Amino acid sequence: MKKIIFTENAPKAIGPYSQAVFSNDTLYCSGQIALDKNGTLNNQNISDEINQIFENLNAILKQVNMDFSNVVKSTIFLKNMNDFNTVNEIYGKFFDTNPPARETVEVSRLPKDVNIEISIIACK
Repeated sequence: MKKIIFTENAPKAIGPYSQAVFSNDTLYCSGQIALDKNGTLNNQNISDEINQIFENLNAILKQVNMDFSNVVKSTIFLKNMNDFNTVNEIYGKFFDTNPPARETVEVSRLPKDVNIEISIIACK
């Protein structure tokens, strides 16, 4: 059985997908970009984008009574691998203990021409 997860504290989906799906004590969170909860793009720089993404992910995790310690897997799509060190520095602040498994993939283009998109999987 699956439950569609939605919170007003994260941006609405910009396509035919859910913010997240909860099934068998596991949360599958769709990729988040730097849209705030009102749909405004926060992409002044890569740091702002990452922080906005983690604000969104946190809101979705809270909706199912989870936090970043529940995250077991993340995927990062990055437009420019030259931003990798900045991404790691900020990402590490959210996962300072027992970080999840992860891959980072450089891509040519992302929705709304953002520089980064992150998705997560979390377990209770």
